[in-house]
Amino acid sequence: MADFPSRRQVLCGVGALAARAARAADDLPPVRALTRGPKFHWFGYYDKLQFDPTGRYALGMEVDFEHRSPRPEDSIRIGMVDTRDGDRWIDLGETRAWCWQQGCMLQWLPGSRREVIYNDRVEGRFVSHILDVRSGRRRTLPAPIYAVSADARWAVYPDFRRLNDTRPGYGYCGLPDPHREIAAPKDTGIWRMDLRSGKTELIFSLADVCAVPYRHGDWQGAKHWFNHLLFAPAGGRFCFLHRWGWPDKPGRVTRLFTMDVAGGKVFELMPYGMCSHFIWRDPQHILAWSRHPSHQDRFYLWRDQSEHVEVVGKDVMTADGHCSYLPGNQWILNDSYPDQERKQSPYLFHVATGRRVALGLFLSPQEYAGEWRCDTHPRFSPDGRWVTIDSPHAGGRQIHLIDIAGIVGGALSRQEAPC
Repeated sequence: MADFPSRRQVLCGVGALAARAARAADDLPPVRALTRGPKFHWFGYYDKLQFDPTGRYALGMEVDFEHRSPRPEDSIRIGMVDTRDGDRWIDLGETRAWCWQQGCMLQWLPGSRREVIYNDRVEGRFVSHILDVRSGRRRTLPAPIYAVSADARWAVYPDFRRLNDTRPGYGYCGLPDPHREIAAPKDTGIWRMDLRSGKTELIFSLADVCAVPYRHGDWQGAKHWFNHLLFAPAGGRFCFLHRWGWPDKPGRVTRLFTMDVAGGKVFELMPYGMCSHFIWRDPQHILAWSRHPSHQDRFYLWRDQSEHVEVVGKDVMTADGHCSYLPGNQWILNDSYPDQERKQSPYLFHVATGRRVALGLFLSPQEYAGEWRCDTHPRFSPDGRWVTIDSPHAGGRQIHLIDIAGIVGGALSRQEAPC
């Protein structure tokens, strides 16, 4: 006959679990809301510069609705939060070129304390604006941007019309894709733009990328597009995803390429049909949730223009997330998608020890799904002491600030001090 626990034992067990949960909550770093309702606020992607170089001003976007696709007539406000003046919202303008996952590509120009850049739709075309947040002076460029080089000289961008058609949530509505019925057109693809002169040039077309054979399958009948462009932290190379899918079946196939800003030295770095979120660690290496025969789907560190690859956090970072390196490359900032209880968890991963540190559990209600989901997309301040996330856990998407100084500073050095 089985021995059942007494009521006292059950209560003691429940009390112990509650105590452990309380201790775990006490171990989580402090969090505060940077933005508040009644309107909704978010920043978008994890690989853009949200903070100015001083770490005082954090950019954001403001919208008055949720839970539907943007329409051509919908505009959003852009602004910044003064984190040293009561988290005061400073309005900077509006835009009609935006999406739920990446907003309008609002970001600080690298190295600038005064200028931001963002996309807009003006007189039937997508453009970008460079705005001086102090003087209010604005200069309009003839094309949108996706990624900006570290020296703020160049921008690269895909066809946002095609991206809206093939991957809702990442492109912009308002302008139809003129190549919608063409699988891999030769006159659309990736452009570069000189941010000084505004000159644009198509440097790599969808027809060009399809001339590089896919060695692990057949793309007969598929439609192709580009997404997720990102410059290396120095030098002139950038990477991008080549994706394709079929109208009559779910899913997509992906490979990652690198090239220089002139469109030369094209290299197929991740050829195995799956690559999701990634970040440059340095000018030669890219960390990515990707596929490799050694461990299948994991985070790998790939060396550009080579076949060298190594798994990272094999038994710790076991699911896709929005990854970046804190300054110094000792810590990886990452997150998780909603679990069975719809909770998302941004976290830190210490590269040298393999230690994973949770930064919180944030509820994402069921209605935040699909195109208008609210991923946390964790970003860090220039000094690496603060993390911002987008989250709807407190009622509608807002930007929240997490203090990680106690983790990446003294807490780690005390734990790892030699005996």
